[in-house]
Amino acid sequence: MKVILTEKITNLGNIGDTVEVKTGFARNYLLPNGKAMRWTRENMALFEAKKAELQARQDAAKKNAESNVEAVKNAKLYMIRQAGDTGQLYGSVSTRDIARMLKDVAGVNIESAQVLLGSPIKSIGAFDTKIALHPDVIVPVKVYVAQTQDEIEALVAGKVLTFGTKKVEEEIAEEEKAEEKKEEKSEEKKSEESK
Repeated sequence: MKVILTEKITNLGNIGDTVEVKTGFARNYLLPNGKAMRWTRENMALFEAKKAELQARQDAAKKNAESNVEAVKNAKLYMIRQAGDTGQLYGSVSTRDIARMLKDVAGVNIESAQVLLGSPIKSIGAFDTKIALHPDVIVPVKVYVAQTQDEIEALVAGKVLTFGTKKVEEEIAEEEKAEEKKEEKSEEKKSEESK
């Protein structure tokens, strides 16, 4: 379906571009949300008449997004969630959770579609993501997910948390090192006694 974009849309085009999109995308998203108009000669003329108004609205939205950049950058996105022994979460942290937390922490209203996460977070750790306040204003943020506030503080400090088999392997390695040190000391004692 051929449409005229009434606002800038990432990976699609700018205001006034005539683009070919799938019919379902146009009918279910672009047209109902006022992001595009069906392409006809009448709509082309109507768009040209409203172009200055639409451009002004776009510029105002961009300015508003730029005013929220610092609030989003400085937001502390700390999520405490339940997890298993291996660090796998019971459930996940989705774009909706991050959008809700941004509203609570920074007071910035965004849609979950504006959180550029990729796939949901399913384990404990520190994760990089981006928030698209506007197609031209994308802010990188870090999301920390842990079981306790102490773990979050450790993640913020840059420490790596270990769980399950890794933890067991580390404990075994530490025990082996301790055994080796004991053996070395006993060998040193024996060599001193033989002198």
